[in-house]
Amino acid sequence: MHLIETTLLLLLAVVVSGSVARITRIALPLVQIALGAGVVLVTGEAVDLEPDIFFLLFLPPLLFLDGWRIPNEALFRDRAVILELALGLVVFTVVGLGFLLWWMIPEMPLAVAFALAAILSPTDPIAVQAIAARAPIPKRLMHILEGESLLNDATGLTCMRLAIVAASTGTFVLSHAVASFAWLALAGVAAGVGVTLLISLAKAWVSRRWGEDVGAQILISLLIPFAAYLVAEKVHASGILAAVAAGVTMSFTERGGAKGQALAVTRVRRGAVWDTVQFAANGIIFVILGEQMPSILSRAAEVVAGTSRPEVWWLAIYVFVTFAALAALRFIWVWTSLRLTLFRKRQKGPPPRVGLRLTAVMSLAGVRGAITLAGILTVPFTLDDGSPMPSRTMAIFLAAAVIIVSLIVATIALPRLLKGVELPPEPSHQREEDHGRVAAAMAALRAVEDASHTMAEGRPNPDLYSDIASRLMEIYRRRIENRTRTDEDDLEAARQADVVERELRLVGLAAERIELSKLARSKLIDETTAKRLMREIDLQELRYS
Repeated sequence: MHLIETTLLLLLAVVVSGSVARITRIALPLVQIALGAGVVLVTGEAVDLEPDIFFLLFLPPLLFLDGWRIPNEALFRDRAVILELALGLVVFTVVGLGFLLWWMIPEMPLAVAFALAAILSPTDPIAVQAIAARAPIPKRLMHILEGESLLNDATGLTCMRLAIVAASTGTFVLSHAVASFAWLALAGVAAGVGVTLLISLAKAWVSRRWGEDVGAQILISLLIPFAAYLVAEKVHASGILAAVAAGVTMSFTERGGAKGQALAVTRVRRGAVWDTVQFAANGIIFVILGEQMPSILSRAAEVVAGTSRPEVWWLAIYVFVTFAALAALRFIWVWTSLRLTLFRKRQKGPPPRVGLRLTAVMSLAGVRGAITLAGILTVPFTLDDGSPMPSRTMAIFLAAAVIIVSLIVATIALPRLLKGVELPPEPSHQREEDHGRVAAAMAALRAVEDASHTMAEGRPNPDLYSDIASRLMEIYRRRIENRTRTDEDDLEAARQADVVERELRLVGLAAERIELSKLARSKLIDETTAKRLMREIDLQELRYS
């Protein structure tokens, strides 16, 4: 019962954090950490989850959703710089920071230092979005950060896993590590792709034969990342890569045409459910971090007291040096990567200059967050021989402290640096949008005309179908006319007209909702009818907003 009450308190803290963040203008993750500390004061006890359970509960759905929702076009367009950041930077960080930690903290074994460096490598784009709310990040830059986070989560966690195995067994063979990494990666990706395809094909076959159950479809989407993760772990592959691969595969299966797509109501409700899952999972992780901080600080103080540097202020030095090293390593790699890749385009004139402001933004945007905390808590308590894992408490303390410091520094500096940052522009998709609207409207014209003739055959009032079809077809013809104008000024005027029409439609829908509420309160329409009409208005408002 105590666990249930604590869980409800955690969820309440996540709910309250959104309003507190908007009122105080403080970054959402920092608010959630503070509320987590408050939960400890109320309950007197912190959540004590088993590392494997913690890993399984939170990471698969978050990584799956990242892979599902990231724009594939943006991912492939900037694939070179994303791969350099997600793979090269992780290895660069593991080696550089790992040796630094090993040298700086004599009691920390090299394998544990590499594990800590590996888990500090992944970045958290959701935390960056929350921090940059007052100074929005350019789309292309955000897509690069999302792509990097999608891949470096898997890379960093896989490297950490290899380091933990080395720490537990006391041996490390490079050839075995390379072979293990290859198996973890390839088998993990294969598991994620295979599980998602099998489930997608099975549910599509069932839906075609017996119809689609909206609730079941949503539940299946929630279970896919856990299934992919568990299958991969069963064959000793990377469950993290399996969850990522499952999400990317899901995005491709969703574009498999009308036969492979879910119903509109399923997609709308499923999107809302997944938004809630993402908000709750990320929020709970940060709240748990706040809950853990008092005990982490006290245990770290006890651990440092038994080392060759027993003064407590050495903890602050360790945190500062670790954060500074991470920032320096990322700055060096980002500057080199941008110069070699992002601006290397075949274009007229000299390539744009790689400014220090852009490099600083990319460096500070490497905020550590949910993945780092979830990963470090999975470090086992004991070695294979049953003895305690050395420096586990110190590693958890450094990871938690670096998360908080990176959030605070980014909160202060990132919005200021984002003002006026220069980046190669995101290519405009306006012409593609216009072409898509015209092609869709022409297809609708043909379908409505054919259907009206088919439906009118043998009916007592065929003119009714013809009149209604004519009205609908006129709407589509107007859309085609607006989007096929050759004069750019006329085309822009048509687009502005669409904006005005959208705003007026929203005003009208709001008035409809108010009037329906009045009628329902006055008992002039029954409750079921009011809810059905409100649902129609909500769906229309979702379309226009």
